[in-house]
Amino acid sequence: MQRQAAFTLIELMIAVVIVGIIAAVGYPSYQSMMVSTNRGTAKADLMSLAAAMERHYATTFSYNGAASGGGNTGAPAIYATHSPSTESASDKKYTLTISSVSTDGNSFELRAIPVSGTAQAGDGNLYIFSDGRKAWDKNNDGSLAASEYCWSC
Repeated sequence: MQRQAAFTLIELMIAVVIVGIIAAVGYPSYQSMMVSTNRGTAKADLMSLAAAMERHYATTFSYNGAASGGGNTGAPAIYATHSPSTESASDKKYTLTISSVSTDGNSFELRAIPVSGTAQAGDGNLYIFSDGRKAWDKNNDGSLAASEYCWSC
């Protein structure tokens, strides 16, 4: 009689368990990395929106009128309204908004707001101000603490 070489059911089950453990450990790390990557993309898009605001200021001498319909706040008319701006709006992870412009038109506040129902939900808003300050509401409590005026904290 000749003996056949093959995997036993126990060996196959051990291999499946090992793959399951690796997947269980790796998937949360993957999700965390994707959230971090999407946040980085939103930061870049927010910087690009701020640059578009500066171009608008250079031509009109005011930040006023940069939003849709010539308004001062809301969805920007001078840049994409979503991030990642290189993808379609249906795949957005953040909504970009002009949240405030001073009455004299000389300062602004921009926000990247995570889209609910995505992995970014609960990640906290990103902010950039006309004076160059950047903030991330890391604890997602709706207010900015002194320690949150940093994108890399």
